[in-house]
Amino acid sequence: MAKTVSDLLVERLISWGVDTIFGIPGDGINGVFEALRTRQEKIKFIQVRHEEAAAFAACAYAKFTRRLGVCIATSGPGGIHLLNGLYDAKSDGAPVLAITGDTYHDLSGTHYQQDVDLVKIFMDVAEFNQRIMGPAHVDNVVDTAVKTALMRRGVSHITIPKDIQEWTSRDEERSRANVPEHSADLFAAVHPMPHANLIEAAAELINRGSKVAILAGQGCLGAREEVLELAEKAGAPIIKALLGKAVVPDDHPYTTGGIGLLGTAPSQDALQGCDTLIIAGSSMPYVEFYPKPGKTKAVQIDINPSRIGLRHPIDIGLAGECSAVLRAFLPLVQKKTDRSFLEKAQKNMHSWNELMAKRGTRADTPIKPQVVVWELNKLLDDDAIVVTDSGTITDLTARFIHMRGTMKFAVSGSLASMANGLPYSIAAAFAYPDRQVVCVIGDGGMSMLMGELATIVKYNLPVKVIVIKNNVLGQIKWEQIAMEGAPEFGIELQPIDFAGVALACGAAGYTVEDPAQVESVLRDALAHPGPVVVQAVVDPNEPELPGHITSEQALNFMEAMAKGDRERAKIIKTVLKNKIREVV
Repeated sequence: MAKTVSDLLVERLISWGVDTIFGIPGDGINGVFEALRTRQEKIKFIQVRHEEAAAFAACAYAKFTRRLGVCIATSGPGGIHLLNGLYDAKSDGAPVLAITGDTYHDLSGTHYQQDVDLVKIFMDVAEFNQRIMGPAHVDNVVDTAVKTALMRRGVSHITIPKDIQEWTSRDEERSRANVPEHSADLFAAVHPMPHANLIEAAAELINRGSKVAILAGQGCLGAREEVLELAEKAGAPIIKALLGKAVVPDDHPYTTGGIGLLGTAPSQDALQGCDTLIIAGSSMPYVEFYPKPGKTKAVQIDINPSRIGLRHPIDIGLAGECSAVLRAFLPLVQKKTDRSFLEKAQKNMHSWNELMAKRGTRADTPIKPQVVVWELNKLLDDDAIVVTDSGTITDLTARFIHMRGTMKFAVSGSLASMANGLPYSIAAAFAYPDRQVVCVIGDGGMSMLMGELATIVKYNLPVKVIVIKNNVLGQIKWEQIAMEGAPEFGIELQPIDFAGVALACGAAGYTVEDPAQVESVLRDALAHPGPVVVQAVVDPNEPELPGHITSEQALNFMEAMAKGDRERAKIIKTVLKNKIREVV
């Protein structure tokens, strides 16, 4: 039998090694779904409850496996729903292929049902964006789409009109220029290396520095040993961008943890005090946290040359993979005898850890949100996969979940989208079925794609979902107060019984409201063999503020209180009790 366009598409994906696709069927893509049905033994289709979740899951699958993530949706609204998750992939450099249906080829542009020009809509998000026009077009387009997504670490989009999905080679003659089998299903990865003169110059610059600091991002996730050796030789504290949280263990004496709005004070001190900065595999967006321009000499390593000098003036740029570039210039880096800069950072970090321990062991009621994450951290496996959502929950996870062993971590980084948590955990569970997967999420993000609890149950994924429930959009609340100098508005959430929802979906559900019971409830939840939701009811007036809050933020905070924030007494009391000196 002649093969359809859909058959050819799915077989080409299989030849590229694709084994998992996330999505939702629909009449505009059902031809492809028939091809997926008949090849179930070679390629898994994972049905989610919202196309946005499919794109998020594909993005996370790419982040965790460093392979191509794939999602699929029907025409019109189905394709449109993919966009947010695809922008997450675009923002964080995750290779993802999106496949969508389209209306009948000869009704396109005539206001037919679900007639949406997805090629135009995907123009900004996609590095490659093409409509398949017939059987002879399939291999050429799929090959180019996959190669482009992998090469540019971004999104490729293929759309196929509904009727063309069922065309066979008998329905269309191949053009003479399109030689059969001319396109290869092979990706040849590029491993660029800077010129030797640049590598030598970078090592010399580091050797001249007396106060060296390393800012490590997701580009260093495969370069742990090299980063640690550089830190040891240069006497340099390692400051971790959020996406680079798993680069080195959080208990390693050379790291000061995170940076930015959810970072640590020692990291900020190290960045502001260094005279030489090495930016490795990071384009951390918060420019205000970098050293002031002109104050610091800087070397940057990045696989993408266009990112070099993006956030901070750079003296020497090294385009290449961090592990390879670091290995090249490490033999040229001299070991510093003066360790005072590193020792000061270590002393500051010791004090910071003591402060975090005090915050994490508070016995107040309502439960302080950090107490939940503090206790969770102690119970995680050394190879656990932790995902988190966006908001104050990101602050909590960044500060109180400590990477150790071979743990992995993921979050919506540059896009900082809410609702990524559940889809990310679904992807993690399929990518690593034998590892502990924990999703730390706020009630705001949880309620956005709550239907994905049903997906977790459907596939019996042993994901543990920890919901920090304060019935408020916490990050926005504190932004309104500390950043805008305004009372909170529009941030209250109608309470949801997430444990009850979990039970209704078929998962286990736990609720904890007493700080004395947090550890035991979490222990029971993690020991449960299937999917679990723990809702921890916490204090909505516990602020998560930067390690170093600015004077402007402090003034705005107090101004909001003076304007009549109805919770100001509780907020001020909480802040005073926390002894956040930067605010008070």
